[in-house]
Amino acid sequence: MSFQPNQEVINGKLTKRNRELSILNTIADALNREVDLARALDAALQKIAELFDVQTSWVWLQREDTGATYLAASLNLPPGLANDPARMEGGYCYCLDKYALGEMENARNVSIITCTRLQGLEQGAEGLRYHASVPLYHHNKRVGVLNVVSADWRELSDDDLRLLNTIGDMLSIAIERAQLFAHSIEFGAAEERNRLAREIHDTLAQGLTAITLQLETADALLDANPDNARAAVQKALALTRANLEEARRSVLDLRAAPLERRTFCEALGDLVAQYGAEWKFETEFDVIGGNHPLPVRIESGLYRMTQEALTNVARHAQAQHVRVEFTTMPDQVVLVVEDDGQGFDTEALAKGRFGLVGLNERARLLGGTLEVCSVPSEGTVLTIIVPLESAL
Repeated sequence: MSFQPNQEVINGKLTKRNRELSILNTIADALNREVDLARALDAALQKIAELFDVQTSWVWLQREDTGATYLAASLNLPPGLANDPARMEGGYCYCLDKYALGEMENARNVSIITCTRLQGLEQGAEGLRYHASVPLYHHNKRVGVLNVVSADWRELSDDDLRLLNTIGDMLSIAIERAQLFAHSIEFGAAEERNRLAREIHDTLAQGLTAITLQLETADALLDANPDNARAAVQKALALTRANLEEARRSVLDLRAAPLERRTFCEALGDLVAQYGAEWKFETEFDVIGGNHPLPVRIESGLYRMTQEALTNVARHAQAQHVRVEFTTMPDQVVLVVEDDGQGFDTEALAKGRFGLVGLNERARLLGGTLEVCSVPSEGTVLTIIVPLESAL
């Protein structure tokens, strides 16, 4: 007697399989549309939330150079996490610890009791209870961890966890592809900077050197001429030397010399300490999310803006204490430079006082904003916010 399977069971399996294929196709389509890492992660998190009926999710990625983890993307973080970037730093947590030890091979459910991110957030967690942690690997290489968070007192089913494992594999491939694409752009930009540096050295710098030699010769031959002729030549000589020094400085800027062989945060911390030692004011440097990699153009721009801000403090503020805080989140970076100096009337900003117009222009070139808060005799706070829509 042959066994005839129940038609309802068959229909149920087909429905389940069709749902899984539909989810995978939807997420694959979202990932294939993006080569930019930030946008690819955002698209994946949006689709996962819709298809699995979860409220919140985030992705930790592991840096290739240091192995440190950082928050690369997030969706609908509750206030207790969104308003406290330090709580979403890398470092110790149950999921990342297990992942680093190689003890997380597949997706698993983690309760609020175990999750160090959600502990003690009864007022700020908006009911989040369980989250599933999905390890991300690509050819046995650690990529990161995906966390999918539910507001219900429920665990994701074994079937959903298996499906999340497959999605994790797809996401890992998309991350590798986006990183390779970003590296190729960065390499091309570095090559272009070096080419421009060589051009400046071979043309402008050498030309200015020749002019300097000619003017020095003319100056030596004008002993018998009137004083006004000598003054004109000496002024031209001084201008030429100044332009030569500017050309050399431009070469260094193009090669991003301050950032070579150091992380951005190390270079920024050294810069703050250097200004404090040179201008005799106390310094404080705080970093949140320092492991998050940034595009070279943003690192260079933020470094120069910090340099300009500290120069303004040194020249004008008469400050005793300066605090610099740098915070990186998945969608933006925030740079704060605060001093306890003499402050100024912010109405003078439009006239270009204290070099703030230049800072504002640099921020705008990066798509960011500059906010100035200052009160005479009470110090100044500069806040620079730069979006990370296409950061690596």
